[in-house]
Amino acid sequence: MDRRYSVGIVGGGQLARMMHQAGVGLGIDVHLLAEAQGTSAAQVIANTVVGDYTEFDTLARFAQDVDVLTFDHEHVPTRHLRQLGDGVEVRPGPDALAHAQDKALMRERLTSMGIPCPQFSVCRTPEDLAAFGERMGWPVIAKTSRGGYDGKGVWKLNGPDQVGEPFAAKPETSAGEEVVIVAEEFIDFTRELSAIVVRSPSGQAVAYPISETTQTDGVCVETITPAPGLDGHAAAELQAMALRIAGELGVVGVLAVELMAEDSGRVVVNELAMRPHNTGHWSIDGALTSQFENHLRAVLDLPLGAPDLRAPHVVMTNVLGGAEPDLTGALQHVFARDRAIRVHLYGKEVRAGRKVGHVTACDNDLEAALRRARHAARYLMGDPNA
Repeated sequence: MDRRYSVGIVGGGQLARMMHQAGVGLGIDVHLLAEAQGTSAAQVIANTVVGDYTEFDTLARFAQDVDVLTFDHEHVPTRHLRQLGDGVEVRPGPDALAHAQDKALMRERLTSMGIPCPQFSVCRTPEDLAAFGERMGWPVIAKTSRGGYDGKGVWKLNGPDQVGEPFAAKPETSAGEEVVIVAEEFIDFTRELSAIVVRSPSGQAVAYPISETTQTDGVCVETITPAPGLDGHAAAELQAMALRIAGELGVVGVLAVELMAEDSGRVVVNELAMRPHNTGHWSIDGALTSQFENHLRAVLDLPLGAPDLRAPHVVMTNVLGGAEPDLTGALQHVFARDRAIRVHLYGKEVRAGRKVGHVTACDNDLEAALRRARHAARYLMGDPNA
């Protein structure tokens, strides 16, 4: 009888949906633990269980039926993952995943490795935060150590009169762990970059080209790959740094290292993500092997695929919910105007500002790629001037 490999994904968002799409061609059975019926991934994955991933018994029952457990997000309590025991392959494992869940732990570990990070301090009281601001100079950035995403749980504080805001908003615990405030120096960055690497349990690793990313209100709205104006030596150094982080933290699967670059040339790590990442969506149509396929290959310890570009320039623009409710109907115009544009819709109800899809343009000319991707995305968002 043919051997069928099975991967269990915790979390039913669009990342799980796109992992499933990559798994079809590899003959992998994808199982899903979704938080609700009708989520983006639950619409397309037949083997779906609806349950609460924060309940250990639910997680343990789900894990019994798969060869390896992986994630659509980083919010599964690591104490549950450790409790699953040696009989369940968890990739990335809890020791690695903790550094994507806890910003205080991440900052401390990366700094001890000599990885460039913003200056920071772990604050348990508003007085601690005020003292950091007086020492560093205002403004400063304050973040909840756990639970924040897409700009949530992040504050720019312009003076000591604002230091109470993060403490008033933060939960006491997240996934059963203490939540503190991490204060960071304000980085007046000129652009944001993303280094995506993939690592397998046997130690094989690949690095994708560095992307420039544009964020609005904490949400990624566009990526350009390769990052314009980044010379080969600088790009190689950032790829090597991301590979080193993946190796030393023991990451298995995709690691996305979000970076901030200053005018001076200084580049510091902003965040880590240990699963396929929005800044790597371009790879579905713009790389020889997508981040989603390589993530599945990695967690199953299959040889990794080439991350090379398919075209000199690849632009990915997110489609955010706007005035157009009929996204599939709007494709009539998008495809008639540009037969080479690539569109991925996530099956989500359109709500203002919600990520409901993305478009990708590959081109020999960067300006043409930008123009094509932006037009398609704006039209799908209902912009009459697209």
